[in-house]
Amino acid sequence: MSTTSLVSPDDIRDRFSKAMSAMYQAEVPQYETLLKLVEEVNRETLERDSALAERLAAHDELNRLGVERHGAIRVGTAEELAMLRRLFAVMGMHPVGYYDLSEAGVPVHSTAFRPIDDAGLSRNPFRVFTSLLRLELIESPTLRERAAAILAERDIFTAGARELIALSESQGGLSDEQADRFVAEALETFRWHRNATVDLDTYEALHAEHRLIADVVCFRGPHINHLTPRTLDIDEVQKRMPAAGMNAKDIIEGPPRRHCPILLRQTSFKALEEPTHFKGERQGTHTARFGEIEQRGVALTGKGRALYDRLLGASREKTQGLANEAHQQALAEVFAEFPDDEATLRREELAFFEYRLTDAGRAADAGHETNLDALIAQGLVTARPITYEDFLPVSAAGIFQSNLGGAQNDAYAGHANREAFEAALGASVTDELALYAEREAASKEKVLKRLDRATAD
Repeated sequence: MSTTSLVSPDDIRDRFSKAMSAMYQAEVPQYETLLKLVEEVNRETLERDSALAERLAAHDELNRLGVERHGAIRVGTAEELAMLRRLFAVMGMHPVGYYDLSEAGVPVHSTAFRPIDDAGLSRNPFRVFTSLLRLELIESPTLRERAAAILAERDIFTAGARELIALSESQGGLSDEQADRFVAEALETFRWHRNATVDLDTYEALHAEHRLIADVVCFRGPHINHLTPRTLDIDEVQKRMPAAGMNAKDIIEGPPRRHCPILLRQTSFKALEEPTHFKGERQGTHTARFGEIEQRGVALTGKGRALYDRLLGASREKTQGLANEAHQQALAEVFAEFPDDEATLRREELAFFEYRLTDAGRAADAGHETNLDALIAQGLVTARPITYEDFLPVSAAGIFQSNLGGAQNDAYAGHANREAFEAALGASVTDELALYAEREAASKEKVLKRLDRATAD
């Protein structure tokens, strides 16, 4: 087959994310309400802040503002995780980052499948936060063996999905018609099934150990448990959610509101209680699926992340048990130590930036100095914050816990095992800080080379 007839992985990902959104809106109607609320707040924010609107337009951010930035699933076995890696690869999504959620009392470890190059992120930044259940952390041998036996009996992928994944690998991609079939087949892995694969007694035993364990083990597949639109003002969305009929989680996860947003802030409406049919003709409910919102800021360097982690740790005692408004105020007081202007973040190497020539820079003669601060001061170069595309383990755990009854088991804590996760995955995960550093370094090199050869152009 001619390679010219193959659809790009970015296009397949775009089709898949839109199909996933339509499916989830149909399954969880309240999510459609959330999308409308986020769109309303974003529109009002842009009307109020023309400078922000101009900046987003200049960097081609407006066109993808309405695209869901991520979804999340949980799988039960190494085989399921490894096949998901192959499925996501068809869509140009690769495992980035290792997240140990056991540190927050949740028995999973995770990665994020996402595009890693600038073109892919610009086309559609959709990513899927994917967690692997850690059966070895279940204390009861009987319960652990029962869960493993249940998981061994299921296949979360359709025969069509397996066939098309193999076809994509053998021919280097999919044709237009094959891509549409792939999206339809892959979507079945993420669909909600109200019929559990176990009886109610088994479900309740796993649920008592941890709600997340019951969610992963007791169903035909890893139903998508949330999708996440991007907002420009998460505090306003949080404030308006109750009036829109949504039960918002108690606090916004992540850093406080800032003039220069950093990393990632998240909130959600709490998981819905959904009717579930168990084996033995018994009826019950299951609570797992919810709607999340995120607001993203600049990616932090290792130095910046160390400062963030230290301040977050210092804030825990001061913010514990506080309602959202008081929580955010106390958090902001602790984070006053973190610089809140782009010049300082860049100068102190706390955050990553992408460098570009201005119109004056593109018209400049050669022979300019190579000091970027001086070039910026002269109006020849601009520094744009690089958006954080990844996740925060403490925040992810906070979202999980708020939607799984807030339960925490300290017996799970402190069991990071990246080596075991990568063995299950069948590949190494990419270091997210290295990706940001490479992007920043490449932009510096490109700017300086352009200035150096300006007279020859």
